[in-house]
Amino acid sequence: MIKVEQLTQQFGDFTAVNQLSFQVGAGEVLGFLGPNGAGKSTTMKMITGFLEPTSGRVEVFGHDIARQPVAAKQLIGYLPEGAPAYGDMTVYAFLNFIAEIRGFRGEERKRRIASVVARTELNEVIQQPVDTLSKGFKRRVGLAQTLIHDPKVLILDEPTDGLDPNQKQQVRQLIQNLAEDKIVIVSTHILEEVTAVCSRAMIIAAGQKVFDGTPAELEARSRYHQALSLSFSEPVPEAAAALAALEAVQEVDEQQQGKAYLVIPEVGKSLYAPVSELIEQHRWPVESLHIERGRLDDVFRTLTQGEDQSQPLTSMSATPEKQPSLSAV
Repeated sequence: MIKVEQLTQQFGDFTAVNQLSFQVGAGEVLGFLGPNGAGKSTTMKMITGFLEPTSGRVEVFGHDIARQPVAAKQLIGYLPEGAPAYGDMTVYAFLNFIAEIRGFRGEERKRRIASVVARTELNEVIQQPVDTLSKGFKRRVGLAQTLIHDPKVLILDEPTDGLDPNQKQQVRQLIQNLAEDKIVIVSTHILEEVTAVCSRAMIIAAGQKVFDGTPAELEARSRYHQALSLSFSEPVPEAAAALAALEAVQEVDEQQQGKAYLVIPEVGKSLYAPVSELIEQHRWPVESLHIERGRLDDVFRTLTQGEDQSQPLTSMSATPEKQPSLSAV
């Protein structure tokens, strides 16, 4: 596993990472999240040995990154932010260069290049210069070079940054496939990455850890967890008072002039059964009844800005998103 103990990085009087500790085991996909400037990339650079920490230590499968850098780095595949590569090289020439400096020769080198090209679907651009590729293909080239030595650990800094929705889905699927036998750490500020690819989420702010748990546990921190979103085919103005009178209702927000309502429960309560009974009793013309899992953007802001979670996190005049999952930034 990876062990990070009391990792700290200071630049003059500025502390970018402050006594950060965590462990990651095989088969985990850790989403490493935080706002811009939180210390994500700095942490990734220290884990990979690219940047020496001010204090603290990193251990990769028993190898101290400072004392045994070569042994530790042989186990790591690293994709820095921006997927840097030699733009004048063709994709094949670049991967061939990476394979050579990793120590592979002859048929073994060819086999490994063919394997990563197939996994990242680069066949159609294999003879093109890297500079001529789209952002999506450049990102895939970056992923290919991280995989060429079949590392036990993948550290990916903003792997889907700048990609279109189709390209993001392709990269996320690749990450999920790779996670079957590797440790994967995905540094990102894109909240939807958590539910898309991660088995665990860790959020840092101002260089310190503010959350570490599963995506479901993160969802449960949302004020809108288990909230009900109702829409009617015609206005039902009397619904507001009837819904507010139900036990365990914390707040009712009327929207679209009585054609939609957002019903927020008390923490730990479920409103599906009593609201369903109310609908049946009054024969309201319901078009949809939707249970929200939570809104990550609100949880994220609360954790990273230190807001009081007992207070409303967003304007309740806004129409909630009609989807069964978390809203994303």
